[in-house]
Amino acid sequence: RILSSKVEGAQSTMMNADMDAVEAENQVELEEKTRLINQVLELQHTLEDLSARVDAVKEENLKLKSENQVLGQYIENLMSASSVFQTTDTKSKRK
Repeated sequence: RILSSKVEGAQSTMMNADMDAVEAENQVELEEKTRLINQVLELQHTLEDLSARVDAVKEENLKLKSENQVLGQYIENLMSASSVFQTTDTKSKRK
C-alpha cells in the first residue's frame, strides 16, 4: 500500500507538472496569438489611413489639373488678345 501510494503520488506530481507545462505553453501561444492579432489590426488601420490619404491626394490632383487647364486657357486667351504676343511677319511687310 505504501509503495502504491508513493507511486500514485509520484504519478500525480508528474501529471500536475505536465499539465502545468501544457498550460504554460498554451499561455505563451495565446499571448503570441494576441500579439499577432493586435499587430494585424494595427496594420489594417494603417492601410485604411493610407488608402484614405491616397484618395484625398487623387482628388486634389484632379482638382489641380482642372485649375491648370482653366489657367492655361486663360493665359492663351490673354496672349492672343495682346499685341505684344502677336506674330508679325516683318520680312514680308518690308518687301
